[in-house]
Amino acid sequence: MTSIGIIGGTALLELDAEWRADLESATPFGAASAPLTRSGRWPGVLFLNRHGAGARLLPHQVNYLANLWLLREQGVEAVLAVYAVGGVAPELRVGDLVVPDQLIDYTWGRAHTFADGAPGHVAVSHVDFAEPFDEKLRRVLACAATRARVAIHAGGVYGCTQGPRLETAAEIDRLARDGCTVVGMTAMPEAALARELGLPFAGLSLVVNPAAGRGPPGPTVAGWEQAVAAGRGAITRLLTHAAAVLREEHGDQAQ
Repeated sequence: MTSIGIIGGTALLELDAEWRADLESATPFGAASAPLTRSGRWPGVLFLNRHGAGARLLPHQVNYLANLWLLREQGVEAVLAVYAVGGVAPELRVGDLVVPDQLIDYTWGRAHTFADGAPGHVAVSHVDFAEPFDEKLRRVLACAATRARVAIHAGGVYGCTQGPRLETAAEIDRLARDGCTVVGMTAMPEAALARELGLPFAGLSLVVNPAAGRGPPGPTVAGWEQAVAAGRGAITRLLTHAAAVLREEHGDQAQ
């Protein structure tokens, strides 16, 4: 059966109450954020909470190396990542779902490659990253959205900032000038590490607030929680259909 990895974060801490953690989190790169979990209701899917139990890991503290390595070692063949983001583009509203096709990396100091300090493996880090999100997986998400009757914005530029603080209004103005349509803190180096491992990777972004200076309501924890609660059902339906589409494309018949 095709194995699909779903990485959740602020926008998706879990998929449903039946998920159980029964896989170790240790890797040659340290411990992953959490053990991988699985559920009989989601055949062929492994779920990883990016921020760990209790959302204890800030974006710059996540062990992205271990997370992606663990998924690959457990047989995952494609990765769908869920993000909570701020809306930079004026047309975006709280609750909108965006499937970006590009990103700009503004992070620093994070472990960005499996090749760092590994003699003879320099070429591993020189991956083609012109198209950071897998086109086929983005089409799968679009197809799943149609099946699930969930509206999405197909395409967009994810600006990945360092965090954990939120951006200034001037920084958001800069991101807008650079062409960013949403802003978050966790797509990098996640997407690049997946590419190094040969894992097709796509992201699904939930807009939880307008970015700084982009209009009321301003970013608040209460507002994020409300937006996440309101969007969770649509995200879960969309991912359910995405997993089904991938199984169909690979000829898997499990229900």
